[in-house]
Amino acid sequence: MTKAYDSIMRGLQEVEAYLQGAREGYVVHHIEVPDAPDVKAIRASTGLSQAEFARSIGVKKATLLNWEQERRVPDGPARVLLALIAKEPGIVQRVLSA
Repeated sequence: MTKAYDSIMRGLQEVEAYLQGAREGYVVHHIEVPDAPDVKAIRASTGLSQAEFARSIGVKKATLLNWEQERRVPDGPARVLLALIAKEPGIVQRVLSA
C-alpha cells in the first residue's frame, strides 16, 4: 500500500489500542472549548464590524448575527476558532495576512 495508507492504519491501530486500555507511550491533550462563547464580546474585542469579522472567519454575516443574538450557537470548528480569538483577538489577521 501507500505511505499515507500505512500511516493512517498505524494511527487507527494506535487509537484502537488506546481505547482498549493501552496508555503507556501515548500523550493525550485535553482542550477545553466553551460551550456557548459570547460572540458579540469576542467580535468587539477585535475592533471589527460585523461584516468584517464574519468575512475574517469565513462565515456569512447572517450566521454571525444569529450567533450574536443567540438564536444559534456556533459549534465544532467555529467554537474553537472563536475561543482562539477570545484569547488573542488579532490572531486571524496576524496569521492570515499576506
